[in-house]
Amino acid sequence: MENTSKFIEIQNAEMVFHTKKGKFHALRDINLTVKKGEFITLIGHSGCGKSTLLNLIAGLLKASDGTLLCANREIAGPAPERAVVFQNHSLLPWLTCYENVYLAVERVFGAAESKAKLKERTKAALALVGLTHAEQKRPNEISGGMKQRVGIARALSMEPKVLLMDEPFGALDALTRAHLQDELLKIVAKTQSTVVMVTHDVDEAVLLSDRIVMMTNGPAATIGDIVNVRLQRPRDRVALAHDPLYIEYRSAVLEFLYHRQSHPAAEKEAA
Repeated sequence: MENTSKFIEIQNAEMVFHTKKGKFHALRDINLTVKKGEFITLIGHSGCGKSTLLNLIAGLLKASDGTLLCANREIAGPAPERAVVFQNHSLLPWLTCYENVYLAVERVFGAAESKAKLKERTKAALALVGLTHAEQKRPNEISGGMKQRVGIARALSMEPKVLLMDEPFGALDALTRAHLQDELLKIVAKTQSTVVMVTHDVDEAVLLSDRIVMMTNGPAATIGDIVNVRLQRPRDRVALAHDPLYIEYRSAVLEFLYHRQSHPAAEKEAA
């Protein structure tokens, strides 16, 4: 039976990379559980191992030590149950938006379902991100924000148990980013997805999250603190701007990042 309160479990995880310059200890003593349907963001300064931790959950990296579980099964490699959306949309430029999504659908469901059903799944995923009108366009014919939406559609089309996002809006302008954040809130409410997302953006973390996991500086980074975001859903960014709780959570993250964990580069300059 699936344990919904410990849907993702990370126990004493360590990550050591072997480089030409010797060992690099990226992560140490990572312990975290994620509930089913929870939205978690990982935040911290550059080099704190946020993306490394996300890649461990994705199965793209194998931990040097410790245990990672998803739905009580060991994470031993990549799997469709854990779909990843990267900052770089990584669409195939010679395929249309429709074909980019269809590839993922076919890979996951092709052996068991008819072509009509695969087509239906592809169209439903594009509709979910509001891109039905652009399904026959190629990546070079659409905006950066639309490309990211195709990436999200592709991930969701696989009906993953976990959606993993590595700064998916980091390369976009502020207005496009805000629009996609709002869209993501609606999509997650509809799909009840479990989400783990890497971000540098404090406001993004507070707006989207149920919990914000704050990482200490690397090397040998670990979880420094966790903020529980008890804001009602659905969330409205304009209303939240003046909400005392929103301001409190935002201040707590800023305090951690810029006082308790000042940026390594700033410390070097001060020295």
